[in-house]
Amino acid sequence: METITAEPTTVGEMLNEEFLKPLNITQQQLAEAMKVSRKVIGQIVNNTRRLTVGEASQLAALFELDDDFWINVQAAHDRWEARKIISSQHFRPINILLNI
Repeated sequence: METITAEPTTVGEMLNEEFLKPLNITQQQLAEAMKVSRKVIGQIVNNTRRLTVGEASQLAALFELDDDFWINVQAAHDRWEARKIISSQHFRPINILLNI
């Protein structure tokens, strides 16, 4: 089983600390640019909502980044969350469970 490492940066952290704050962009301004509610941006920034593929593409275009940048940030955190859940549930290999 893979060792759980430190939690990777979340989309919300990355967006807020590396883009919004340094560029002096408000959540409202970003929401307007993306044509979503400020609530949606707030949820993303506060890590209470996952980033969708469509939103990832919009952010990449707005900040002139590689198409996969935001998808990769979200995926890294998703993988970390999955490893954390799996390691806490002590799954046994299927061949043992089915006596194969």
